[in-house]
Amino acid sequence: MSEDSRRVEDDDRGPGAAYQAFLMMEDLLDKLKLLSYEDEVLRKQNMKPLSRHYFALPTNPGEQFYMFCTLAAWLISKAGHHFDQPQEYDDPNATISNILSELRSFGYSVDFPPSRLKAGYGEQVCYVLDCFAEEVLKHIHFSWKRPTYPTEEQDEENVIEDDAELTLNKIEDEIAEEDSDNDQEHFIDLNALSAQTQKLNTKESSKPEEILESNTDAAEWILEVERVLPQLKVTIRTDNKDWRVHVDQMHQHRDGIDTSLKETKGYLDKLHNEVAKALEKVSSREKYINNQLEQLVQEYRSVQAQLSEAKERYQQASGGVTERTRILAEITEELEKVKQEMEEKGSSMTDGAPLVKIKQALTKLKHEIVQMDIRTGVVEHTLLQSTLKEKSNMTRDMHALNIPESSIGAY
Repeated sequence: MSEDSRRVEDDDRGPGAAYQAFLMMEDLLDKLKLLSYEDEVLRKQNMKPLSRHYFALPTNPGEQFYMFCTLAAWLISKAGHHFDQPQEYDDPNATISNILSELRSFGYSVDFPPSRLKAGYGEQVCYVLDCFAEEVLKHIHFSWKRPTYPTEEQDEENVIEDDAELTLNKIEDEIAEEDSDNDQEHFIDLNALSAQTQKLNTKESSKPEEILESNTDAAEWILEVERVLPQLKVTIRTDNKDWRVHVDQMHQHRDGIDTSLKETKGYLDKLHNEVAKALEKVSSREKYINNQLEQLVQEYRSVQAQLSEAKERYQQASGGVTERTRILAEITEELEKVKQEMEEKGSSMTDGAPLVKIKQALTKLKHEIVQMDIRTGVVEHTLLQSTLKEKSNMTRDMHALNIPESSIGAY
């Protein structure tokens, strides 16, 4: 049921929900760096620095859960609340419940089961740590400032390159002007030619006074003609703006359109007839299908309306399922705690180790008592012997004293 509710939540949130954990992890890492967690946590605990997607992807659940608990405890204590640093062998359920209670005390809502945090990774882990980091930033009165961009100075090399480009452009312009001048030299001015011909005609009209004789050499004249002949060619440029050219082009295009229209008109008429027949067939079949499937369409619409109503009811019910699953998880955690306590008490009641120890102590005491009795008997025996010996000595001494007195009386 929890997996179905999770799928429904992901569908409601959109396709980008799968990547929300990565974004939250990057923001969390920036905040932790602002709080200098490397010096205060990693160096003290001898831990490796976090990667950009440490809590977003599963790598080592045990290590990730311990890192999560350590960072959460550090952030809670840094935010002004007292929180003991969790140890490696602490109960994870108790640790998670304490962390969530601290999160609720800061005013954040917890709409997910605590078992999500036991994995040590995921969006919920990033959310909890991000909330704690945000509270720490508020506690230390941290405020974001506008970024300052450095001013870039233009290098002298770039200026030199720009000057070089300018000089190259100037040289290219000069070369282009020279080429245009040379091109103009190859073309002959018609007006100047007409003026020269008029002058020549006037000179020829005047009668020469003497017979003209040529002093030039024929070979030199031929060479001169060959040298000047390329320059005497007259080229008339066609002007594209002339209306006659446009009229000719229009006539050519019109003839081409007429010829192509005659060829394509038959194909277009044939295609038009085929398309019209196909449309008639489609419309007739559509009417037939609509008449045949009218009842099914109505049933489909009714079923679709029922489906939409069922989806709405399912969404309403799934909203309460998440809350109930959270309550169920808390109850199961409390039940596990009670079971553990009952098992500990039952094991302490059914355990026979203390009785065995008591029996061993009693046997040891009995053995020691026997040894003490033997020792007391030996001591009594020695005392009795010593008293008897003293009595025998005393009687002997008394007899020794009585003997001389009797001897003295005889004398």
